[in-house]
Amino acid sequence: MRTLLFFLTCGTLLVAACNNNQPANDQTAAAGQPAASGNTAEAGKASDLTFEEKVHNFGDIVQGEKVEYSFKFTNSGKAPLVIEDAISSCGCTVPEWPKQPIKPGESGYMKVIFDSHGKSGYTEKEISIRTNNGGGYQVGPKIQCNIVAK
Repeated sequence: MRTLLFFLTCGTLLVAACNNNQPANDQTAAAGQPAASGNTAEAGKASDLTFEEKVHNFGDIVQGEKVEYSFKFTNSGKAPLVIEDAISSCGCTVPEWPKQPIKPGESGYMKVIFDSHGKSGYTEKEISIRTNNGGGYQVGPKIQCNIVAK
């Protein structure tokens, strides 16, 4: 019985070790850093989105108030950048972004509008962004505020 348990444990560990075949850039993305797009030769040519400010805190706002902030970003890559999508975890936070390609070295703004209607207390909302660099969604800027009753 002990021998069977030993072989089952070893087999499970072996299968788990063999299935850990993630590319290095996926492991980087899991660690909170954006994944590089494509292979190493193409990575130097890829578009790359860099925000000047990652977090904006509105401080105290009155419940029901709509606030907005424009985050400045730069294409720090070597290819034109296209923001394909930007989403938030909640419908109360709406991102707006330029639809035209941003050339390398050029900047643009992502406006984030937050509606505090029906919310109270400390709130933090993060924007996830998908670009043409092929890396899927990456973490973008976030807003913070403290919502106080009228």
